[in-house]
Amino acid sequence: MPEFLNNLIPNIIDKMDVFGESILQTLLMAAWAGAFMMVFGIIMGVIITVVKPGGILPQTVIFQILDKVINFFRSVPFIILLAGLMPLSRIIMGTAIGLEGAIVPLIIAATPFYARQVESALSEVDEGLVEAALSMGCSPVEIIFRVYLKESIAPIARGTTIAIISLFGLIAMAGAVGAGGLGDFAIRYGHDRNQEDVVYVTIIVLVVIISVIQQIGNIIAKKNTH
Repeated sequence: MPEFLNNLIPNIIDKMDVFGESILQTLLMAAWAGAFMMVFGIIMGVIITVVKPGGILPQTVIFQILDKVINFFRSVPFIILLAGLMPLSRIIMGTAIGLEGAIVPLIIAATPFYARQVESALSEVDEGLVEAALSMGCSPVEIIFRVYLKESIAPIARGTTIAIISLFGLIAMAGAVGAGGLGDFAIRYGHDRNQEDVVYVTIIVLVVIISVIQQIGNIIAKKNTH
């Protein structure tokens, strides 16, 4: 088997330590950026849902500002956002390069997209349930947690799965500018040195990771579908 692998993927075997480190870097970026993306995205999604015209706490000014901020950051290509946020990354993380330097741009790029996923999920909640909660004297906070979030676990799970998968695409792109991870590994060793086995194995690893994430998301959504 070792001889077979040496013949099939010689460059991967030769750089196994670098390959393993690249996988770890990708997972670390996904974990850190994904955690902040979910926290900020849920908060933004909830706010824009409750303050929109017809919401339980309509605030036109807040809605317009948040809506335009989300649209703005969703409109900027990530590769440009990486360059534009370098000064902010230096302030927050102490560096604008490598794994640490990519975290801030990843969060800022992924959060607006996820906020829209959350907003879309919350919009699926039956308005009759919201009206019933209001008629029973529930506070806005109670409605948010007991109605909106509780009743939209399945669509939020599906939206989270989509957002995390998209985040891996951003991480791979960040690797193109030296952020590390599998994207950097595939470009530095696979593309630049014309080592095709590096590219193909990187693709396979990413497909496996994405497939696992998709399966987990499907299971959560299925268990919480009424």
